[in-house]
Amino acid sequence: MRDKPWDGLIPDQDLAAFAGGFDSDESRPMAVGSKPALVIVDMTRAFVDSAYPKGWGETGWPAVAANERLLAAARDAGAPVFFTQAYPWPGHNPRSAERGNWRFPPGPTPTPDLPPGDVIVDQLTPRPEEIVLFKGSKSSAFFGTPLIAHLIHAGVDTVIVTGMTTSGCVRATVIDAFSYNLRVIVPVEAVADRSQLSHRVNLFDIHMKYGDVVSLQESLDYLARLEG
Repeated sequence: MRDKPWDGLIPDQDLAAFAGGFDSDESRPMAVGSKPALVIVDMTRAFVDSAYPKGWGETGWPAVAANERLLAAARDAGAPVFFTQAYPWPGHNPRSAERGNWRFPPGPTPTPDLPPGDVIVDQLTPRPEEIVLFKGSKSSAFFGTPLIAHLIHAGVDTVIVTGMTTSGCVRATVIDAFSYNLRVIVPVEAVADRSQLSHRVNLFDIHMKYGDVVSLQESLDYLARLEG
């Protein structure tokens, strides 16, 4: 990925502080294993669709399109796929203890004509054999869920993390995956945020510390090599 999302944003002194040639893809090959899983974080109507208080369709819907391609490739490669949403019950109104201490305000109540928002968008509907994890109002796909147990059972050594939002639940999932000694890939086009500054800075931070931020095409090529 020659054109990185943080190009022109990160000051030279910050780039120099990391050193090690991270600005050159030739010197930084993608570090991946042979048993990947795809983890699609919170690609629900509530995050993707601007009709909902926390939705951001401007970047959410393009990320859905990228995830459609990635999901098809993961299925073709036989890679396990996991999804997250908040609760098992559409329209669940979380109690204060369930919501926790978010500084982000709850926002206005959606209009009555809107369907429940905590539902994965139709374009990414999970298949019956694919697992949907319910992480409540917490950020990481690992927190309070059996995700790591499922990954161990499947012999996974690499996770491709996608979804919304880059600076929130995606980043938290990436850090936990890294903490479990998993390889991490984040395809740029398949993650999104309300803030493009937060999106770009967090991708930089992830690439410098926790995993490989790559293009969608690089991720598709990786999965294609595993088919069969």
